[in-house]
Amino acid sequence: MLSTKDFYYDLPEERIAQTPAEPRDSSRLMIYNRAADNVEHALFKDIESRLHEGDLLVVNNTKVLPARMFFYTEHGGRVEILLLKRVNLTDWEVMVKPGKKAKEGVKLTANEELSLEVLSRTESGGRIVRFIYDGVFEDIISRLGEMPLPPYIHEKLKDKDRYQTVYCKVEGSSAAPTAGLHFTPELISRLKQKGVQFAEVLLHVGLGTFRPVKVDDVTKHTMHTEFYRIDEENAEKINRAKAEGRRVIAVGTTSVRTLETVADENGRVRACSGDTNIFIYPPYKFKCVDALVTNFHLPESTLIMLVASLTSREKILSLYKLAVEKEYRFFSFGDAMFIE
Repeated sequence: MLSTKDFYYDLPEERIAQTPAEPRDSSRLMIYNRAADNVEHALFKDIESRLHEGDLLVVNNTKVLPARMFFYTEHGGRVEILLLKRVNLTDWEVMVKPGKKAKEGVKLTANEELSLEVLSRTESGGRIVRFIYDGVFEDIISRLGEMPLPPYIHEKLKDKDRYQTVYCKVEGSSAAPTAGLHFTPELISRLKQKGVQFAEVLLHVGLGTFRPVKVDDVTKHTMHTEFYRIDEENAEKINRAKAEGRRVIAVGTTSVRTLETVADENGRVRACSGDTNIFIYPPYKFKCVDALVTNFHLPESTLIMLVASLTSREKILSLYKLAVEKEYRFFSFGDAMFIE
């Protein structure tokens, strides 16, 4: 049996990055070459020397909603609301804290522009709510909302844009696809000049990405679902790269999950959209992804299990141990790893 405990590693708290690197591409990069079983240490901007003409980087162009807001009961009690998933034009699935102040039928108010009514409770303990507003919902949210930073980040983010990738386009995520945070427009421009190609997919990252695996037997874990989309143009780019034997390099685990959800046995993808709850853990035979740019992930998380599938559980844990010893920064605002 593959146990959740098999993916535990010891991480001192001071290794958890609290602020993003400045500039973005000055973060560190651990490069692991699987064929040579070789490790190198560099800066993220040095990834340019490891990428070749014709390589295809697949990025997730989702944009993080400023999804954390505060509402008030008629008696002034404060309720924290976290947007999770849009149901329709007015209704959303949300997380609430404290839940006892958000019973069915309760109305809560943020300000004169925005209020909500609690419609129902979800199986996971969240709520379905209906927002009442006058104007453009997204504009109101951008003014009222805060970035929903992960629970292990305790410092307030000075610049909202630092929890967005420079190529984000489609709003809908509750968390950032953090591997992409290291790219700058200048780095992307240099890579394109070198002949490195880019394709975009969409996967709206849910807060389930931070949810711990609560069962001991990994195979019994149920993944949260997340919305994905690949359009015709980008499916064609990916399929051409596969047909020509060029490397398809996923930027982040969300890009991996999207590609592996839609790929057939030959690694070809199709233009489509839907919800995925794909759970990738060792052993897993990748159909489309050849290499991965990723961050360092939480112990016992589904993300470290996915990354371990590219090498082995033992190898990833040894690389993480080395990263701790070399004082890499971990998690969302931390350093990066390139598994080639």
